[in-house]
Amino acid sequence: MHHTRRKPIALVGTVVLTTVTLALAGACSSGSGGGGETTGSATTYTWWDPYPQHDASSDWEGRVQQCGDDAGVKIQRTAYDTTALTNQALLSAQEGTSPDVILLDNPAVSTLADTGMLTTTEELGLDTSDVDENLLAAGVLDGDAYGIPIGANTLALYYNKEILDAAGVDPSTITDWASLTAALQAVTGAGHKGITFAGIGTEEGSFQFLPWFWGAGADLTQLDSPEAVEALTLWKDWLDAGYAPNSVIQNSQNTVWEEFLTGTFAFAENGTWQVNSAAEADFETGVIQLPAKDGGVAPAPTGGEFIVAPVQKDDSRYDVTRQIVECMTTPEGFVETANTFAYYVPPTSAGQEQLLGEKPELETWVEAVRSAKGRTSDNLGTDYPKISEALWTAVQNALSGAATPQDALSTAQSDAEAATS
Repeated sequence: MHHTRRKPIALVGTVVLTTVTLALAGACSSGSGGGGETTGSATTYTWWDPYPQHDASSDWEGRVQQCGDDAGVKIQRTAYDTTALTNQALLSAQEGTSPDVILLDNPAVSTLADTGMLTTTEELGLDTSDVDENLLAAGVLDGDAYGIPIGANTLALYYNKEILDAAGVDPSTITDWASLTAALQAVTGAGHKGITFAGIGTEEGSFQFLPWFWGAGADLTQLDSPEAVEALTLWKDWLDAGYAPNSVIQNSQNTVWEEFLTGTFAFAENGTWQVNSAAEADFETGVIQLPAKDGGVAPAPTGGEFIVAPVQKDDSRYDVTRQIVECMTTPEGFVETANTFAYYVPPTSAGQEQLLGEKPELETWVEAVRSAKGRTSDNLGTDYPKISEALWTAVQNALSGAATPQDALSTAQSDAEAATS
Protein backbone atom coordinates (compact mmCIF):
# COMPACT_ATOMS: atom_id res chain seq x y z
CA MET A 1 0.00 0.00 0.00
CA HIS A 2 1.46 3.33 -1.03
CA HIS A 3 1.52 6.08 1.53
CA THR A 4 3.25 9.44 1.24
CA ARG A 5 5.08 10.22 4.44
CA ARG A 6 5.41 13.71 5.78
CA LYS A 7 9.21 13.80 6.05
CA PRO A 8 11.99 11.38 5.16
CA ILE A 9 13.36 9.37 8.05
CA ALA A 10 16.77 10.96 7.56
CA LEU A 11 15.39 14.19 8.97
CA VAL A 12 14.35 12.67 12.28
CA GLY A 13 17.50 13.87 13.99
CA THR A 14 16.66 17.47 13.19
CA VAL A 15 13.53 17.37 15.31
CA VAL A 16 14.18 19.20 18.56
CA LEU A 17 11.98 17.71 21.22
CA THR A 18 9.80 20.62 22.16
CA THR A 19 7.29 17.95 23.06
CA VAL A 20 9.34 16.41 25.82
CA THR A 21 7.65 18.84 28.18
CA LEU A 22 4.49 16.91 27.45
CA ALA A 23 5.77 14.10 29.60
CA LEU A 24 3.31 14.70 32.30
CA ALA A 25 -0.22 14.42 32.33
CA GLY A 26 -1.86 11.42 33.41
CA ALA A 27 -0.07 8.67 35.06
CA CYS A 28 3.52 9.78 34.72
CA SER A 29 6.42 7.39 34.81
CA SER A 30 9.65 7.83 36.66
CA GLY A 31 12.97 6.09 36.88
CA SER A 32 15.77 5.30 34.50
CA GLY A 33 15.44 3.60 31.16
CA GLY A 34 16.39 0.01 30.78
CA GLY A 35 18.91 -1.35 28.34
CA GLY A 36 18.44 -3.91 25.61
CA GLU A 37 18.85 -4.53 21.95
CA THR A 38 17.12 -2.21 19.52
CA THR A 39 16.69 -4.82 16.82
CA GLY A 40 15.35 -8.28 17.18
CA SER A 41 16.05 -11.64 15.63
CA ALA A 42 13.46 -13.51 13.60
CA THR A 43 11.81 -14.68 16.82
CA THR A 44 12.49 -11.68 19.07
CA TYR A 45 10.45 -8.49 18.84
CA THR A 46 11.51 -5.33 20.62
CA TRP A 47 9.15 -3.28 22.77
CA TRP A 48 9.73 0.09 24.47
CA ASP A 49 7.45 1.65 27.05
CA PRO A 50 7.50 4.45 29.67
CA TYR A 51 7.03 2.21 32.72
CA PRO A 52 10.43 1.63 34.34
CA GLN A 53 8.62 1.28 37.68
CA HIS A 54 7.26 -2.06 36.41
CA ASP A 55 10.21 -4.46 36.44
CA ALA A 56 10.65 -7.96 35.04
CA SER A 57 8.68 -9.48 37.92
CA SER A 58 5.68 -7.17 37.49
CA ASP A 59 2.19 -7.98 36.26
CA TRP A 60 2.80 -5.55 33.41
CA GLU A 61 5.88 -7.48 32.24
CA GLY A 62 3.81 -10.64 32.28
CA ARG A 63 1.08 -8.94 30.27
CA VAL A 64 3.56 -7.87 27.60
CA GLN A 65 5.22 -11.27 27.40
CA GLN A 66 1.85 -13.00 27.07
CA CYS A 67 1.18 -11.00 23.91
CA GLY A 68 4.50 -12.23 22.56
CA ASP A 69 3.70 -15.80 23.50
CA ASP A 70 0.34 -15.55 21.76
CA ALA A 71 2.11 -14.37 18.59
CA GLY A 72 4.75 -17.11 18.86
CA VAL A 73 7.68 -14.78 19.54
CA LYS A 74 9.76 -13.51 22.44
CA ILE A 75 9.39 -9.86 23.39
CA GLN A 76 12.43 -7.97 24.58
CA ARG A 77 11.04 -5.10 26.64
CA THR A 78 12.99 -1.92 27.47
CA ALA A 79 11.57 0.77 29.77
CA TYR A 80 12.52 4.45 29.70
CA ASP A 81 11.07 7.40 31.52
CA THR A 82 8.61 9.33 29.38
CA THR A 83 10.92 12.11 28.22
CA ALA A 84 13.84 9.80 27.48
CA LEU A 85 11.56 7.47 25.54
CA THR A 86 10.55 10.12 23.02
CA ASN A 87 14.16 11.23 22.56
CA GLN A 88 15.36 7.67 22.16
CA ALA A 89 12.63 6.88 19.65
CA LEU A 90 13.70 9.77 17.42
CA LEU A 91 17.36 8.78 17.65
CA SER A 92 16.63 5.14 16.89
CA ALA A 93 14.72 6.12 13.75
CA GLN A 94 17.66 8.18 12.55
CA GLU A 95 19.98 5.24 13.16
CA GLY A 96 17.64 2.67 11.60
CA THR A 97 17.30 0.75 14.86
CA SER A 98 13.68 1.44 15.79
CA PRO A 99 11.94 -1.13 17.98
CA ASP A 100 8.96 -3.02 16.66
CA VAL A 101 6.51 -1.54 19.16
CA ILE A 102 6.49 1.60 21.31
CA LEU A 103 4.04 2.74 23.95
CA LEU A 104 4.18 6.52 23.76
CA ASP A 105 2.61 9.44 25.65
CA ASN A 106 -0.24 10.48 23.37
CA PRO A 107 0.81 14.11 22.64
CA ALA A 108 4.16 12.86 21.35
CA VAL A 109 2.56 10.65 18.68
CA SER A 110 2.20 13.60 16.31
CA THR A 111 5.87 14.49 16.72
CA LEU A 112 7.02 11.01 15.76
CA ALA A 113 4.45 10.70 12.99
CA ASP A 114 5.51 14.03 11.54
CA THR A 115 9.02 12.64 10.91
CA GLY A 116 7.67 9.69 8.93
CA MET A 117 9.00 7.11 11.39
CA LEU A 118 5.63 5.53 12.25
CA THR A 119 3.39 3.24 10.26
CA THR A 120 -0.27 4.16 10.05
CA THR A 121 -2.90 1.83 11.46
CA GLU A 122 -4.10 1.30 7.90
CA GLU A 123 -0.64 0.23 6.74
CA LEU A 124 -0.39 -2.21 9.63
CA GLY A 125 -3.85 -3.59 8.90
CA LEU A 126 -5.36 -2.59 12.25
CA ASP A 127 -9.08 -2.07 12.71
CA THR A 128 -9.75 1.07 14.78
CA SER A 129 -13.47 1.34 14.08
CA ASP A 130 -14.43 0.45 17.66
CA VAL A 131 -12.08 2.97 19.29
CA ASP A 132 -13.83 6.08 20.60
CA GLU A 133 -13.19 8.81 18.06
CA ASN A 134 -12.38 11.46 20.67
CA LEU A 135 -9.59 9.24 22.05
CA LEU A 136 -8.22 8.03 18.72
CA ALA A 137 -8.00 11.67 17.57
CA ALA A 138 -4.94 12.28 19.76
CA GLY A 139 -2.97 10.08 17.36
CA VAL A 140 -4.40 11.40 14.09
CA LEU A 141 -2.31 13.67 11.89
CA ASP A 142 -3.54 14.96 8.53
CA GLY A 143 -6.28 12.36 8.47
CA ASP A 144 -4.06 9.36 9.19
CA ALA A 145 -4.19 7.43 12.47
CA TYR A 146 -0.84 6.46 13.97
CA GLY A 147 -1.44 3.92 16.69
CA ILE A 148 -4.17 3.04 19.15
CA PRO A 149 -4.65 4.22 22.73
CA ILE A 150 -4.20 1.36 25.20
CA GLY A 151 -6.50 3.24 27.54
CA ALA A 152 -7.15 6.77 28.66
CA ASN A 153 -7.05 8.79 31.83
CA THR A 154 -8.33 12.29 32.40
CA LEU A 155 -9.38 14.82 35.02
CA ALA A 156 -12.36 15.30 37.30
CA LEU A 157 -13.11 16.95 40.65
CA TYR A 158 -12.44 14.95 43.79
CA TYR A 159 -14.28 16.17 46.86
CA ASN A 160 -14.04 15.73 50.62
CA LYS A 161 -17.49 14.51 51.65
CA GLU A 162 -17.02 15.49 55.28
CA ILE A 163 -16.35 19.11 54.38
CA LEU A 164 -19.25 19.30 51.94
CA ASP A 165 -21.62 17.76 54.47
CA ALA A 166 -20.52 20.22 57.15
CA ALA A 167 -21.08 23.14 54.77
CA GLY A 168 -24.44 21.83 53.56
CA VAL A 169 -23.26 21.32 49.98
CA ASP A 170 -24.77 18.54 47.89
CA PRO A 171 -22.19 17.61 45.20
CA SER A 172 -24.95 16.49 42.84
CA THR A 173 -26.09 20.12 42.55
CA ILE A 174 -22.74 21.22 41.12
CA THR A 175 -23.48 21.27 37.42
CA ASP A 176 -21.95 24.51 36.09
CA TRP A 177 -19.50 27.25 37.05
CA ALA A 178 -22.06 29.24 39.03
CA SER A 179 -23.04 26.29 41.23
CA LEU A 180 -19.40 25.33 41.77
CA THR A 181 -18.49 28.88 42.78
CA ALA A 182 -21.48 28.93 45.14
CA ALA A 183 -20.23 25.68 46.69
CA LEU A 184 -16.78 27.21 47.16
CA GLN A 185 -18.35 30.22 48.85
CA ALA A 186 -20.26 27.91 51.19
CA VAL A 187 -17.31 25.76 52.25
CA THR A 188 -14.95 28.71 52.76
CA GLY A 189 -17.69 30.52 54.64
CA ALA A 190 -17.85 27.51 56.95
CA GLY A 191 -14.13 27.84 57.68
CA HIS A 192 -12.72 25.29 55.25
CA LYS A 193 -10.44 25.62 52.25
CA GLY A 194 -12.08 25.61 48.82
CA ILE A 195 -10.35 24.16 45.77
CA THR A 196 -6.81 23.33 44.76
CA PHE A 197 -5.50 22.76 41.25
CA ALA A 198 -2.24 22.86 39.28
CA GLY A 199 -1.49 26.21 37.67
CA ILE A 200 2.25 25.56 37.37
CA GLY A 201 4.15 27.01 34.40
CA THR A 202 4.58 23.67 32.62
CA GLU A 203 2.44 21.36 30.51
CA GLU A 204 0.73 20.28 33.73
CA GLY A 205 -0.64 23.81 34.06
CA SER A 206 -2.12 23.71 30.57
CA PHE A 207 -3.44 20.19 31.17
CA GLN A 208 -5.40 21.32 34.23
CA PHE A 209 -6.59 24.59 32.70
CA LEU A 210 -7.91 23.05 29.49
CA PRO A 211 -11.21 21.73 30.95
CA TRP A 212 -12.13 25.27 31.97
CA PHE A 213 -10.83 26.71 28.68
CA TRP A 214 -12.73 24.17 26.57
CA GLY A 215 -15.67 24.22 28.98
CA ALA A 216 -16.11 27.92 28.21
CA GLY A 217 -16.21 27.13 24.49
CA ALA A 218 -12.69 28.38 23.74
CA ASP A 219 -10.44 26.98 21.03
CA LEU A 220 -6.66 26.51 21.07
CA THR A 221 -6.33 28.34 17.77
CA GLN A 222 -7.63 31.55 19.39
CA LEU A 223 -6.17 31.89 22.88
CA ASP A 224 -7.51 35.42 23.44
CA SER A 225 -11.15 34.78 22.58
CA PRO A 226 -13.84 36.09 24.97
CA GLU A 227 -14.48 32.50 26.05
CA ALA A 228 -10.81 31.97 26.90
CA VAL A 229 -10.77 35.19 28.92
CA GLU A 230 -13.83 33.99 30.84
CA ALA A 231 -12.05 30.77 31.79
CA LEU A 232 -8.89 32.47 33.01
CA THR A 233 -10.94 35.09 34.84
CA LEU A 234 -12.73 32.27 36.68
CA TRP A 235 -9.45 30.96 38.10
CA LYS A 236 -8.23 34.45 38.92
CA ASP A 237 -11.49 35.34 40.66
CA TRP A 238 -11.23 32.20 42.80
CA LEU A 239 -7.78 33.27 43.96
CA ASP A 240 -8.90 36.83 44.67
CA ALA A 241 -11.90 35.58 46.67
CA GLY A 242 -9.79 33.16 48.70
CA TYR A 243 -11.55 30.11 47.25
CA ALA A 244 -8.20 28.78 45.96
CA PRO A 245 -4.78 29.27 47.57
CA ASN A 246 -1.96 31.24 45.97
CA SER A 247 0.03 27.98 45.99
CA VAL A 248 -1.83 26.88 42.86
CA ILE A 249 0.49 29.12 40.84
CA GLN A 250 3.33 26.68 41.53
CA ASN A 251 1.34 23.51 42.18
CA SER A 252 2.11 20.37 40.23
CA GLN A 253 -0.54 17.68 40.07
CA ASN A 254 1.31 15.74 42.75
CA THR A 255 1.35 18.81 45.00
CA VAL A 256 -2.37 19.28 44.45
CA TRP A 257 -2.97 15.75 45.62
CA GLU A 258 -0.76 16.18 48.67
CA GLU A 259 -2.78 19.28 49.60
CA PHE A 260 -6.06 17.42 49.16
CA LEU A 261 -4.92 14.48 51.32
CA THR A 262 -4.40 16.85 54.25
CA GLY A 263 -8.18 16.79 54.55
CA THR A 264 -8.50 20.58 54.58
CA PHE A 265 -9.69 21.19 50.99
CA ALA A 266 -13.21 20.64 49.75
CA PHE A 267 -12.18 20.01 46.14
CA ALA A 268 -9.13 19.04 44.11
CA GLU A 269 -8.79 18.78 40.36
CA ASN A 270 -6.91 15.60 39.63
CA GLY A 271 -6.90 12.45 37.59
CA THR A 272 -7.92 8.85 37.25
CA TRP A 273 -4.50 7.80 38.53
CA GLN A 274 -5.46 8.90 42.07
CA VAL A 275 -8.44 6.52 42.37
CA ASN A 276 -6.67 4.09 44.68
CA SER A 277 -5.12 6.86 46.77
CA ALA A 278 -8.52 8.52 47.19
CA ALA A 279 -10.00 5.24 48.42
CA GLU A 280 -7.26 5.02 51.05
CA ALA A 281 -7.60 8.62 52.27
CA ASP A 282 -8.32 9.35 55.94
CA PHE A 283 -11.67 10.86 54.96
CA GLU A 284 -14.51 9.89 52.68
CA THR A 285 -14.05 11.11 49.13
CA GLY A 286 -16.19 11.34 46.02
CA VAL A 287 -15.81 12.40 42.40
CA ILE A 288 -17.89 14.66 40.16
CA GLN A 289 -17.39 15.77 36.59
CA LEU A 290 -15.64 19.02 35.80
CA PRO A 291 -18.55 21.27 34.84
CA ALA A 292 -18.73 23.33 31.67
CA LYS A 293 -19.55 27.02 32.07
CA ASP A 294 -23.24 26.72 31.31
CA GLY A 295 -23.75 23.13 32.38
CA GLY A 296 -22.85 19.67 31.26
CA VAL A 297 -19.46 17.97 31.32
CA ALA A 298 -16.43 20.02 30.31
CA PRO A 299 -14.10 18.26 27.86
CA ALA A 300 -10.98 17.34 29.81
CA PRO A 301 -7.71 16.47 28.08
CA THR A 302 -6.83 12.83 27.62
CA GLY A 303 -3.74 11.38 29.17
CA GLY A 304 -2.29 7.97 28.51
CA GLU A 305 -0.20 6.08 26.02
CA PHE A 306 -0.68 4.98 22.43
CA ILE A 307 0.74 1.75 21.09
CA VAL A 308 2.55 2.57 17.82
CA ALA A 309 4.61 0.62 15.31
CA PRO A 310 7.75 2.28 13.89
CA VAL A 311 8.74 1.77 10.28
CA GLN A 312 11.00 -1.26 9.75
CA LYS A 313 13.41 -2.00 6.93
CA ASP A 314 12.07 -5.56 6.92
CA ASP A 315 8.35 -5.12 6.39
CA SER A 316 7.77 -8.87 6.81
CA ARG A 317 7.91 -8.17 10.56
CA TYR A 318 4.66 -6.22 10.45
CA ASP A 319 2.40 -9.27 10.54
CA VAL A 320 3.64 -10.32 13.98
CA THR A 321 3.72 -6.70 15.12
CA ARG A 322 0.06 -6.42 14.20
CA GLN A 323 -0.70 -9.54 16.26
CA ILE A 324 1.08 -8.05 19.29
CA VAL A 325 -0.79 -4.76 18.95
CA GLU A 326 -4.10 -6.57 18.53
CA CYS A 327 -3.42 -8.59 21.68
CA MET A 328 -3.16 -5.32 23.61
CA THR A 329 -6.23 -3.76 22.01
CA THR A 330 -9.01 -6.34 22.25
CA PRO A 331 -11.87 -5.43 24.64
CA GLU A 332 -10.46 -7.97 27.08
CA GLY A 333 -6.95 -6.61 26.55
CA PHE A 334 -8.04 -3.06 27.33
CA VAL A 335 -9.72 -4.20 30.56
CA GLU A 336 -6.65 -6.21 31.54
CA THR A 337 -4.53 -3.08 31.10
CA ALA A 338 -7.02 -1.07 33.16
CA ASN A 339 -6.86 -3.64 35.93
CA THR A 340 -3.06 -3.85 35.75
CA PHE A 341 -2.56 -0.10 36.11
CA ALA A 342 -5.79 0.92 37.94
CA TYR A 343 -5.79 4.29 36.21
CA TYR A 344 -6.74 3.52 32.62
CA VAL A 345 -10.24 3.48 31.15
CA PRO A 346 -10.60 1.34 27.99
CA PRO A 347 -10.96 3.41 24.79
CA THR A 348 -13.86 1.37 23.39
CA SER A 349 -17.49 1.09 24.46
CA ALA A 350 -17.21 -2.68 24.80
CA GLY A 351 -14.16 -2.39 27.02
CA GLN A 352 -15.75 0.36 29.11
CA GLU A 353 -18.91 -1.69 29.69
CA GLN A 354 -16.85 -4.71 30.66
CA LEU A 355 -14.82 -2.61 33.10
CA LEU A 356 -17.98 -1.14 34.64
CA GLY A 357 -19.36 -4.63 35.05
CA GLU A 358 -16.35 -5.39 37.23
CA LYS A 359 -15.95 -1.95 38.85
CA PRO A 360 -19.19 0.08 38.73
CA GLU A 361 -17.65 2.71 41.00
CA LEU A 362 -15.62 3.93 38.01
CA GLU A 363 -18.69 5.20 36.16
CA THR A 364 -17.79 8.87 36.72
CA TRP A 365 -14.37 8.26 35.19
CA VAL A 366 -15.77 6.38 32.21
CA GLU A 367 -18.11 9.30 31.53
CA ALA A 368 -15.22 11.74 31.88
CA VAL A 369 -13.17 9.79 29.33
CA ARG A 370 -16.11 9.66 26.94
CA SER A 371 -16.28 13.48 27.08
CA ALA A 372 -12.51 13.98 26.94
CA LYS A 373 -10.49 15.51 24.12
CA GLY A 374 -6.96 14.97 22.87
CA ARG A 375 -4.60 17.89 23.27
CA THR A 376 -3.33 17.53 19.71
CA SER A 377 -6.83 17.07 18.29
CA ASP A 378 -8.19 19.50 15.69
CA ASN A 379 -5.07 18.63 13.67
CA LEU A 380 -2.85 20.79 15.89
CA GLY A 381 -0.18 18.10 15.75
CA THR A 382 3.30 19.44 16.43
CA ASP A 383 1.94 22.98 16.91
CA TYR A 384 0.33 21.97 20.18
CA PRO A 385 3.44 22.23 22.42
CA LYS A 386 4.08 25.79 21.23
CA ILE A 387 0.47 26.81 21.80
CA SER A 388 0.45 25.11 25.19
CA GLU A 389 3.55 26.98 26.35
CA ALA A 390 1.94 30.27 25.42
CA LEU A 391 -1.19 29.23 27.30
CA TRP A 392 0.49 28.15 30.52
CA THR A 393 2.54 31.36 30.47
CA ALA A 394 -0.69 33.35 30.25
CA VAL A 395 -2.13 31.42 33.19
CA GLN A 396 0.97 32.21 35.22
CA ASN A 397 0.90 35.90 34.37
CA ALA A 398 -2.79 36.25 35.18
CA LEU A 399 -2.77 34.30 38.43
CA SER A 400 0.31 36.14 39.70
CA GLY A 401 -1.24 39.51 38.88
CA ALA A 402 1.47 40.38 36.38
CA ALA A 403 -1.22 40.93 33.72
CA THR A 404 -4.99 40.89 33.42
CA PRO A 405 -6.49 37.72 31.94
CA GLN A 406 -7.27 39.65 28.74
CA ASP A 407 -3.75 41.07 28.39
CA ALA A 408 -2.10 37.78 29.32
CA LEU A 409 -4.08 35.88 26.70
CA SER A 410 -3.58 38.55 24.03
CA THR A 411 0.16 38.17 24.50
CA ALA A 412 -0.22 34.38 24.42
CA GLN A 413 -2.06 34.52 21.11
CA SER A 414 0.65 36.68 19.57
CA ASP A 415 3.35 34.36 20.88
CA ALA A 416 1.54 31.26 19.63
CA GLU A 417 1.06 32.75 16.16
CA ALA A 418 4.74 33.67 15.97
CA ALA A 419 5.83 30.22 17.13
CA THR A 420 3.61 28.29 14.72
CA SER A 421 3.85 30.43 11.61
